[in-house]
Amino acid sequence: MTRASLDKQPHEVASMFDGVAANYDLTNDVLSLGQDRVWRKAVAKAVHARPAERILDLAAGTATSSQPFAATGAYVVPCDFSLGMLREGKKRHPWMPFTAGDATKLPFADEVFDAVTISFGLRNVHDTDRALRELYRVTKPGGRVVICEFSHPTWAPFRTVYTEYLMRALPPTARAVSSNPDAYVYLAESIRAWPDQPALAERLQGAGWSRVAWRNLTGGIVALHRGVRD
Repeated sequence: MTRASLDKQPHEVASMFDGVAANYDLTNDVLSLGQDRVWRKAVAKAVHARPAERILDLAAGTATSSQPFAATGAYVVPCDFSLGMLREGKKRHPWMPFTAGDATKLPFADEVFDAVTISFGLRNVHDTDRALRELYRVTKPGGRVVICEFSHPTWAPFRTVYTEYLMRALPPTARAVSSNPDAYVYLAESIRAWPDQPALAERLQGAGWSRVAWRNLTGGIVALHRGVRD
């Protein structure tokens, strides 16, 4: 892994996602061996959206992750910094209020959302701690945060196999199914460099969130972190 490949500017990351927008959901389904559907269901259950609640789905991409919240009768705002993703999402779901926004400077007033969530996007934000504080700012007192992100497998032998998959199997697979395979090399490297479960929990607490907890999905390949704004 090269440090330079991870030190991308926000506009470079946005451009990268613009380039994979059309086939992004299909590619994720293939590369995760269908596990992304299981993870989305876990997120929906953890968010527990209710009718008339206001939900912010940050890094929503094409809003595939937003659909379960909307199905409950909640008002969902899919927000992303990739205009290509937003355009693709608008084609598929023209009725949804897609919003362009930077996670480190969200275009929303204080304390407007009952719940905020981000799936597989936090590690792509240039300033993680600032993004966590922004999520806190726009959440109502008593509101909740749910973060679904790639993490560190808990069983050491499996962790070794998983790391080998990321760096050896994922890039050639991405070349077969993605319009921009280099983007997935970056994603693999960003997953390896991401903090483990306790470290992310500590950062959530540092941003002001209380009652922070997490649970592992698929052996710790993914972790679901939760918190509450008191």
